[in-house]
Amino acid sequence: MSSKPTMGTNFHKTVILFAFSIANSGLLFSQDLGLYADQSYKKVFVDTDNFGASYLDVLESLYPSVRPDSVKFSMLNDLAYYWHTRNLGKALDFTRRGLQLARAANNVLWEGRLQITEAAILLRMEQLDLAEEVLNNAMDKVLEKDLAHLYTQLGYVYERRGKLGKAADYAMQSLKLGKELGDIRAVAMAYSDLGNLFWKQKKYDAGLEYGLKSLALFEERGINDLDYDFTLFVVGNNYLSLGKHEEALKYLQHTIAIGERYGFYNNLSDGYMVLLEVYAHLNEFEKAEEAGTNALKYAELLDNNFLMMRSWLALGKIENLQGHHGTAIDFLEKSIAIATDDFGDAFFLSQAYEALGKAYAGNHQYKEAYTAFARYDRLKETVFTAEADNRISLLRTEFEVADKEGKIRSQEALISKQQTTQQLIMVITGLLLLLLLLAYISIRNKFKVNKILEKQNQEKEFLLKEIHHRVKNNLEIVSSLLSLQAVGMEDENMLSKMRESQHRVQSMGMIHQKLYTGANLAAVEMKSYFTTLGEYIIDAFGATDRIQFEVPMPPLEVDVDMAIPIGLIVNELLTNSLKYAFVGNQKGKISVSLRKVDQKFQLRVRDNGVGKNTHAKGESSGFGTQLIALLTKQLDGTMELNTHGGTAISIQFQPGKAA
Repeated sequence: MSSKPTMGTNFHKTVILFAFSIANSGLLFSQDLGLYADQSYKKVFVDTDNFGASYLDVLESLYPSVRPDSVKFSMLNDLAYYWHTRNLGKALDFTRRGLQLARAANNVLWEGRLQITEAAILLRMEQLDLAEEVLNNAMDKVLEKDLAHLYTQLGYVYERRGKLGKAADYAMQSLKLGKELGDIRAVAMAYSDLGNLFWKQKKYDAGLEYGLKSLALFEERGINDLDYDFTLFVVGNNYLSLGKHEEALKYLQHTIAIGERYGFYNNLSDGYMVLLEVYAHLNEFEKAEEAGTNALKYAELLDNNFLMMRSWLALGKIENLQGHHGTAIDFLEKSIAIATDDFGDAFFLSQAYEALGKAYAGNHQYKEAYTAFARYDRLKETVFTAEADNRISLLRTEFEVADKEGKIRSQEALISKQQTTQQLIMVITGLLLLLLLLAYISIRNKFKVNKILEKQNQEKEFLLKEIHHRVKNNLEIVSSLLSLQAVGMEDENMLSKMRESQHRVQSMGMIHQKLYTGANLAAVEMKSYFTTLGEYIIDAFGATDRIQFEVPMPPLEVDVDMAIPIGLIVNELLTNSLKYAFVGNQKGKISVSLRKVDQKFQLRVRDNGVGKNTHAKGESSGFGTQLIALLTKQLDGTMELNTHGGTAISIQFQPGKAA
């Protein structure tokens, strides 16, 4: 076929480009839909992920008139791929239209490629045997570069059947082929699948390792597609199983954000299921139930029994955690009813029977519980076989050995190259020696200068530490003077104000103490500072035996200009809590934390006392409250108050805003 465009072709191309520009406001057809043999549009999630919601409508309306056929087949494949995450019936319709056209044109290559897409859809429709048959039929039709994707789909078929060892074999085949062809996406997909399979085998460290390797490659590729989105889910799932809930939450929120942008209903359902478990472990059951409802919603939108079964399973588990065993039984029986006896995936079905056994036991239905646990044991034995475990471990070992052998070969090639250039290096060695001599003289002179500068820096550091030390001592003298002044005072109100002033001075003194005793003269480590300050104030109030003090935060350094107002704010809030939150000798808990969230600092002080509404009248207009408001303004921050289950004050401010 000639690659030279005719006048009619150019006109046709211009009209279609104009239509696409109108439909997508200039965004879509930066994708340059080519309509003649030597050009092609940018394929969905292959060349670009930058397209609007109207992309599918435009693509569907234009593909019948596109030439050549290979572009038309590719567009139909795009439509099928994108729709198989939203509407399986519609996706299958587009695939079969493409297959009909490919067979009519006797285009064996595109027939095979469309069959791979057809198998992916059949897999989601629970037609595992037919999916495998279609993939085997496509194997001899496609190019070598298409086989990695085909092996991935075959791996999914065996994973759904609970044949994890066989699934791992296909993942390794895909990995080997991807490495041979330099196909980053194929390698990333194989790592992702291995991460998921290791998770199913309860090898969470290995699962996380391969999941993170996959993400690194996907991010190098720079396309946010369905499989990158799924890999975020895999990493979050492994973090959850390792008990790292905050890390899991971060990756799951990312996968849900991508899923909602592109309408990946399958990944959204998966993501919300695991998000449910994260929230449950964090005891945020309302959020967990909301996540479970979303998981079920997207499973039903996709009309996918596998996802619906697992969504009911996840909802049943959370009801068990809350002790709602009757409701858990209802949800878990729905899960098992959807699965049916020929469900195929013994992994999740075993989980359903295990959860059902726990629910029956919690509901005192011990006979039913025994039956459910017996079924769980039988199913588990079919999944966690010694053969599957050994096969996956062996595959990992084989891969690591092959990877090391590849590195050895690479090093040998490097050595050979170095030997080739050795003679040249020897020729220029004389010149280098001369340059080195000159460099030595220069470096020796610089070394002397640096030594002088280093001595000066040490002297300045000593002086700065001494200044902080003296400031701290002076503040302690002020604190002592305030303490002496308070001796003999009979007015309790004045005595209280003197003590509060003493605490404020002491809080500033602690800052300077941290500076001259710490490694960093410009910043204060706030976790240890809060701990020292809290213990001091609680001891001053004589509340050590009844008040539990916590600092639930990682170590965090803050410059001194911010540390002082933060310290004063925390001092006032701790004082207020000890004065007003715990009536009489009531026991309680106070926590202080400072975290950096989205480039902002968030200071949070919380107690589980009686709440703000029971504080003494006039407190809201006292000096301490005014000081907090002034310091918050100094930090250019905003303050929020929550009195549900005690008093929680949250202050958000930008770094470096202290006046």
